Amino acid sequence: MKKTDVTQYQHFLKVVDCQQACPAHTPVPEYIRLIADKRYSDAYMLNWQSNVFPGILGRVCDRPCEPACRRGRVEEEPVAICRLKRVTADYKDDIRDRLPKAPAQSNGKKVALIGAGPASLTVARDLVPLGYEITMFDRDIKGGGMMRSQIPAFRLPESVLDEEVDYIIDMGVKAHFGTPITSLEKLVKDDYDAIFVGTGAPKGRALNIEGVEEANSHIAIGIDWLSSVSFGHLDNAPKRVVVLGGGNTAMDCCRTAKRLGATDVKVVVRSTYEAMKASPWEKEDAMAENIDITCNHTPSKFIIEDGEFKGVLFNEVESIYDKNGKRVLRNSGKTLLAECDLVLVAIGQDTSFPWIERDIGLEFNEWDQPALNQSSLQSSIAKVFFGGDAAYGPENIITAVAHGHKAAISIDLFCQGKDPGQRPDSDFNLVSQKMGMHEWSYTNIVDHEDRHLVPHIDWQKAATELATEVELGFDEQLAFNEAQRCLNCDIHTIFSEPACIECSACEDICPTDCINFIADIKDDNTAPEQLLKGKLRVDKMHSDQDYLISDNLKTGNIMVKDEDMCLHCGLCAERCPTGAWDMQKLVLDNIEATIK
Repeated sequence: MKKTDVTQYQHFLKVVDCQQACPAHTPVPEYIRLIADKRYSDAYMLNWQSNVFPGILGRVCDRPCEPACRRGRVEEEPVAICRLKRVTADYKDDIRDRLPKAPAQSNGKKVALIGAGPASLTVARDLVPLGYEITMFDRDIKGGGMMRSQIPAFRLPESVLDEEVDYIIDMGVKAHFGTPITSLEKLVKDDYDAIFVGTGAPKGRALNIEGVEEANSHIAIGIDWLSSVSFGHLDNAPKRVVVLGGGNTAMDCCRTAKRLGATDVKVVVRSTYEAMKASPWEKEDAMAENIDITCNHTPSKFIIEDGEFKGVLFNEVESIYDKNGKRVLRNSGKTLLAECDLVLVAIGQDTSFPWIERDIGLEFNEWDQPALNQSSLQSSIAKVFFGGDAAYGPENIITAVAHGHKAAISIDLFCQGKDPGQRPDSDFNLVSQKMGMHEWSYTNIVDHEDRHLVPHIDWQKAATELATEVELGFDEQLAFNEAQRCLNCDIHTIFSEPACIECSACEDICPTDCINFIADIKDDNTAPEQLLKGKLRVDKMHSDQDYLISDNLKTGNIMVKDEDMCLHCGLCAERCPTGAWDMQKLVLDNIEATIK
C-alpha cells in the first residue's frame, strides 16, 4: 500500500479534528493546555493570532470545533472548547503591549475596507503590521458589524465587543464610522491599491403572504429590529410577540422581546424542533426562559378583523424526506391562529449591494452575489476582494475571520504585483514530548469525566434584564477541570520503521485497538478504506479521517494505525522497547496560510 505522506503538515492538521474543523484553524489543544497551566494571557494571544476575537467567540461562536472533538469517542459530550476560549479573555492580564503595531514607515500601499465587521477587522489586523495604510468605512456609528447590531448584550456584553474591536482600530486603522459607501465606482477610482468588501448579509428576508400589506405596521424584520434595540432606538416591545423562524436570530429576537416587556412570546417554525437551524444551546436557553416554541407550522396569512390586526394564521405541516434527504412539507389540514401585537420575521438573510454599480466590470452570479475566485476571494475587478457574509451569503463569525485572513494574504500578494492565486503555505515542525522513559510533557490520562456546565444567572432574573450577561463563565477551577478533558490531539503518534522489531507490544496495549500489523497489499491506487475493510482489528467509524500507513517493515508487513480511533494516550510509545513510537507536538508557523 502507499505510505502515508507525513512530509507535509496536512496529514497532521487533519488528525487534530477540532483545529481542522475550525475555519480559522485555531490551535485548540495548545491553548487548552495553557489554560490548565493558568497561562491565560499566553492562551489569549495564541487565540488572537488566528481567531482574532477570543472574548467574543468564547461567547457566541457557532462552535464547529465541538462536534469534531475526539472526546466524543470517549463520552457523549465534547470538550467545552468555546467556553474555554472565553476563559482566556476573562482571566488574561492587560495584553495591549503584546499586540502588533503599525510600523513607523508605511509601505506606501493604501487599502480601503468597506464594513467594520469581523472579516474587515481581520484584514486590518493582518495588514496594518505589514505597513499598509488602512481606511475603514462603516454605516454604523461603532465598529463590529453584525456582532454589534444582531447579537444582544445579554449574550455579548458591549464592553467585550468594544475591547476587542478597539484592539484592532488602535493598531492604526483610519476608521470612518457613520459613513456609508454609496458608490463602489467612485471608490475604485480613488487612489486605493486594493479594496475589501465585508458588508455582511444585511438584508433580512420578508414574508410575502396574504394580508402582509394591511398588517405592515405590525411586522418587523428580525435583524433590523435587533439593530434598533442594539443602538438604543427601541426600548420596549408589545405584550404579545410572535417570532417566525428557527435560527439563532429568531432565538435572539424572542429572548430580547421578553426583556423589553413582552409577556406572551411564541416562536413558530415550520420544521421539527430537532431540525431547527438554531444552535442547540440557543434553543435550550430560550426554553429555559419559558419561550414557547411551536414546531411544524407554516404561516399562511396575516389576519385582519374589522380593520384591526389580530395575528397570524398557520397551517400545521409534517416534514417528509425523500430518498435524497430533501424535505417536503405536507399539510395536515389543521390550522393555528397565533394572536399577537407584533410579528418578528427571522426567516433568513441575504447580501445586498445597491451601492455597487452593475456597469463597472464587477461580475455577479445567478444569486446576485459577486463572482469570486474561491482561493483568493478576488472579484472580476482585480483590486476588489470580498469576504465574510458578503462573499457567499450568511455563515458565522469564525468563517468571516477565516475569510479575512485569506483575503489579507491575497491583498498583500496583489499589492506586491504577485498572483493572489499563488497561495503561500505554512511551515511545520514536530516536537518530541518525551521527558523520560514513561513521562510526557502533557497530561495523557484518558479519564471519563463528564463535561462541566457553564454557570448561569437565575433564569427568571435573566429574562428581565437586557444588558445583563446570562452566562457567568467558568471560574478557574471549573476551567482547569474542563481543560483536563482535552485529549491533546495535536500531540501525534510518530512511527519509525527502522526501529520497529514487530513485537506487537503496541498492538497489545492500545486501548482502542487502532494499531495493526498486516501483510502489505500491493495496490497503490484503490482507496485505503476499501483495501483495509475487514483486515483490521476494528473497522473505521468516521470515513473522513485518514490512516497512518507505514512503509514496508523488515518482514515485508506494514503498520496501519486508524487515526480516527486513536486517543493520543501515548501508551504505545511508553510500551515500545525500541522507541519506534514517539509522541510529537504539531507546531504550525503560519496558521493563516493553512486556510485554503
